[in-house]
Amino acid sequence: MSQAEAPTAPENTGPRPRNPGNPRNPLWTFGILRSEVTTTLRRHRTYALLAVLAAVPVLIGIAVRIETGGGGSGSGGGPDGGGPAFLTQVTSNGLFLVFAALAATLPVFLPMAVGVVAGDAIAGEASGGTLRYLLVAPAGRTRLLLAKYASVLTFCLVATFVVAASALAVGALLFPVGEVTTISGTRISFGEGLVRAALTAAVVAASLVGFAALGLFVSTLTDSGIGAMAATVGLLITVQILDSIPQLSGIHPYLFPHYWMSFADVLREPVHWEELTKNFQLQGLYAAVFGSAAWARFTAKDITA
Repeated sequence: MSQAEAPTAPENTGPRPRNPGNPRNPLWTFGILRSEVTTTLRRHRTYALLAVLAAVPVLIGIAVRIETGGGGSGSGGGPDGGGPAFLTQVTSNGLFLVFAALAATLPVFLPMAVGVVAGDAIAGEASGGTLRYLLVAPAGRTRLLLAKYASVLTFCLVATFVVAASALAVGALLFPVGEVTTISGTRISFGEGLVRAALTAAVVAASLVGFAALGLFVSTLTDSGIGAMAATVGLLITVQILDSIPQLSGIHPYLFPHYWMSFADVLREPVHWEELTKNFQLQGLYAAVFGSAAWARFTAKDITA
């Protein structure tokens, strides 16, 4: 073969693309997160939980509509009327059903749903025998745990906005909507009221960050998904009881649900941030403490047993 006919090496046209299977590739990390979020949101149990949460505003709206006959102020709600906060304002403005539904679901329904998802995050995989297969790929336990926590937080956000969207649709269908009278007595436009409703839903979702970390920690302590879910919900009920006992007022500011109802301050003019800030700080503290505890437990957990 002549020198002219000898094959030449291909030209170097640029840097090679990064290996998508390399665990250090950010796209590979994003793939783990996307997979966990998609798996969490596509489970039949998740659909059932979201359906129950969406049904709560429907039941509240229908009950108020029947009681008031579509008009009038009704028998009341909130502290004096015995129902959820903002219930008395629903008949005059359907947008208030968003705030009333969030007030009704936040103490029990929303955190219970989050407790089910968080408690099952690790323990459910362990009981199903899939946890060891998740770690066969070089994901790393820390990265997998963060992806699990991110999927739980995504559920918190989705669940909260499902309640808000359902309440908004039912409120607009059954009651008139218009300008919003704030707790401070001032009036704001309907558009600004929608913004306040969205901000309230975001605050409620953020209020569940600490409890989600607590549930994830419980999930690392056992290989039983049902046991982890039951323990997480049991802790929720216990802490709620402790927070309602006046003789224990000294520890109330340190309990994760203590500032949950501070979301009502979003409906003041201007917004009162003092209680909201305390809530965010407390949730951040719980997330840091129990997130670290979950990491310490999960990184030392015997997955092969």
